[in-house]
Amino acid sequence: MTATSLMTEPKTADETTVDRDWWRGAVIYQIYPRSYQDQNGDGVGDLVGITSRLDYVADLGVDAIWLSPVFTSPMKDFGYDVSDYRGIDPSFGTLEDFDRLVQKAHSLGLKVIIDQVISHSSDKHAWFAESRQNRTNARSDWYVWADPKPDGTPPNNWLSIFGGSAWQWDSRRMQYYMHNFLVSQPDLNFHNPDVQDALLGDMRFWLERGVDGFRLDTVNFYFHSTGLESNPVVKPEDFNASTAPAVNPYNFQEHLFDKSRPENLDFLKRLRAMMDEYPGTTTVGEIGDSQHQLEIMAQYTSGDDRLHMAYTFDYLGGEFSAEHFRKSIGATEAGAPDGWICLAFSNHDVVRHVSRWAVHGQEAAFTRLAATLILAMRGSVCLYQGEELGLKEAELAFEDLVDPYGIEFWPQFKGRDGCRTPMVWQAHSANGAFSTANRTWLPVPAEHLLHAVDTQHNVDGSVLEFYRALLAFRRAHPALIKGDISLLEASGNVLAFIREHDGERLLCVFNMGEVAAEFVVPAGLAPSDAGCPGVTAAVIDGEIDLEPFGAYIAVV
Repeated sequence: MTATSLMTEPKTADETTVDRDWWRGAVIYQIYPRSYQDQNGDGVGDLVGITSRLDYVADLGVDAIWLSPVFTSPMKDFGYDVSDYRGIDPSFGTLEDFDRLVQKAHSLGLKVIIDQVISHSSDKHAWFAESRQNRTNARSDWYVWADPKPDGTPPNNWLSIFGGSAWQWDSRRMQYYMHNFLVSQPDLNFHNPDVQDALLGDMRFWLERGVDGFRLDTVNFYFHSTGLESNPVVKPEDFNASTAPAVNPYNFQEHLFDKSRPENLDFLKRLRAMMDEYPGTTTVGEIGDSQHQLEIMAQYTSGDDRLHMAYTFDYLGGEFSAEHFRKSIGATEAGAPDGWICLAFSNHDVVRHVSRWAVHGQEAAFTRLAATLILAMRGSVCLYQGEELGLKEAELAFEDLVDPYGIEFWPQFKGRDGCRTPMVWQAHSANGAFSTANRTWLPVPAEHLLHAVDTQHNVDGSVLEFYRALLAFRRAHPALIKGDISLLEASGNVLAFIREHDGERLLCVFNMGEVAAEFVVPAGLAPSDAGCPGVTAAVIDGEIDLEPFGAYIAVV
């Protein structure tokens, strides 16, 4: 069977059966392909393996999957360094394998979102190989090149997130090229319209194959200031480590000139115009900007001609407290009233949230509260593979690390390998039934085996069954999917709000602390049990007594 024979016909604008708005409030399950299921026994997950596990994903009750990159890549940054935007890396399989995955997902009612890493390419991409040859070739300005200062040093103070200068000397052109990440990830020059055309063409290739949307990596990094001005020092009161770990000097600058540039809005409009040719497709952008992320999210998602939705690092870092969440929710509602946020507590780049936030000895209660909270907040939701099993961050030895980010900043920052270890399917099988290889690309933690799918499937009280029940509860309540949110006054470490849509109103109350708490029901509300999984609290004399990490959801 050829890849062409499996390609989905492009959608037409007069197609009336397409739900253009399916993404609003959708639950998206993120799959890290290297670590989901290895079918060919080489120790690395692949597309055929993912396809074989899609029934499990569909049974969770999610709406879509997001695949981290599967494109051709030298894997210096494990797929986030693309050398061919239209090819599938052989370690993952073939284009035919990809088409079968899309076909199987769609047959199960799952949408397919794929990563697009277009702010930079691999230095092995044919475009860069040509661009670096000299200053006169056809692609000489497809990347960000700059002359040195008279003393030979880089043109400005811009830093790489992965450590050191954002500039790398190239002896062929006697110039520096810009890289926001690894030296082997040169930044594309979006000021060149030919670059934009080429990238949009590559994205259209996947839309024609039937994908339902794109997750846009580092979407605010596409443009730089052509003036190459040095970034100012961040003000002490504005310093935070939400975009990069605290040990990284990248945090010392306010990144006014190397990213988050106003020109990006025009490109996002071009992208949205293309997406609108394929009704029912969507975009979700990753915004990394410690000082201006909310402002940028508002700009990028407002109206109907830019991104459909975006996510910030508000909940992928920060503290697990009512104060932090109340502040972030309030700021989002005030700053981006017609935008749409995609919520996530864990993903492939951050420490798993159970390890990041849970109180020792109360992990079980915390895990359930966190799941209930994220599925009750306003926005779409990304769940990261293994989150539904209650997995913690894996503790790996330095010799087992493969992530260049962790190797660079070890031991204060251990990198991203701890959240990327293989999925565990069977507790008593080698490698948790992820792979038959003698050695997997990252080790399978023994502690994770205790939480394998087969130890939780159809087991009353398990985290997996709790997630399934919660997802079913969310699907049954439109207010949780697309409703407005109104924050309520609450004392202590209690977060409370009302979700409302089409006449349905739900009171949602969460004790985010490790000690019992109370919530006084506002006058005029008469809560009645909504049947939310895990909720045991009740209203007595106008007050709700909440256990540590307890939740309460009721119809009002």
